[in-house]
Amino acid sequence: MASHIIHFTGPINASTCGNLISTCSKALQQGAERLQLNIATMGGECSYGFSLYNFLRSLPVPVDTHNLGTVESMGNILFLAGEHRTACTLSKFLFHPFHWTLHGSVDHARMAEYAMSLDYDLQLYAQIVAERTQGALEVLDIPRYLMAHPRIVTPQEAIRCGLIQAVSDSVIGADVVQWSVHA
Repeated sequence: MASHIIHFTGPINASTCGNLISTCSKALQQGAERLQLNIATMGGECSYGFSLYNFLRSLPVPVDTHNLGTVESMGNILFLAGEHRTACTLSKFLFHPFHWTLHGSVDHARMAEYAMSLDYDLQLYAQIVAERTQGALEVLDIPRYLMAHPRIVTPQEAIRCGLIQAVSDSVIGADVVQWSVHA
């Protein structure tokens, strides 16, 4: 089976979102029958994280994900798009409260819109985590982590929580086609 590895190392934003979509498309055009997405990210923008999740889930080939060292914040949503999910022994997952950077003055209507968007993003995030970790020995309390009490999850804990199926430090074969998406 023709397997391609895509290394995603950077923030989740408009640029890396477009680059990952383009890279996946090129890999498929070159005959990829399976994609492995190796991820190292501190997260990024919710809208692009949810978009990438939906894009990866819609691909016509299996997509596996691997935590190269750190998967944080919106990176967890990108990571959970994988069918088979693994993490390096020396890695972590971080769940923490959302934050937005506001530019300029904000009126009441705009502030209400921001609050509504934050609430919806939190609900969507929690829904994806619940669906993708269903049946896990330990249930992650996503609303709690995203509102006030951040949590780091180790690879061993990630197995119990259903984030990953295995801890793996597997070596990349010399014959594997590799791509890179970074900031």
